Amino acid sequence: MEKKFRLLVIDDSRETVAGLHSFLSQQYEVLTAYNGLDGLKLFEQNEGTIDLVITDLVMPEISGVGVISIIKKKYPTTPVIAITGWGEQPGALATEAEADMVIDKPFELADLDRHVAALLSKKAG
Repeated sequence: MEKKFRLLVIDDSRETVAGLHSFLSQQYEVLTAYNGLDGLKLFEQNEGTIDLVITDLVMPEISGVGVISIIKKKYPTTPVIAITGWGEQPGALATEAEADMVIDKPFELADLDRHVAALLSKKAG
């Protein structure tokens, strides 16, 4: 059996996390966290086994920008997709923190799915 890619979804909106988990877990193994600090703890506990991270940018504890910076410093090849409903400024910060992609909320799940698949195929490449 083919190994399933493992994704980490971090967002302080329980509805967003539930929706993304439900959609993405049809194809991937999905871990979830409701704030940046818990997301980083999960990432560390699963060191080296998370293939892609999807994180909100504006969250309590540690912002998505902080999460991206920390992950990229330690694992520069791990793709990170930043999702935001806050317009340009957080998006610019996410790009500066080296997010591989910034997607504005609301977004189509099919678009997210395409971006995830593209980033994972590049990583596996």
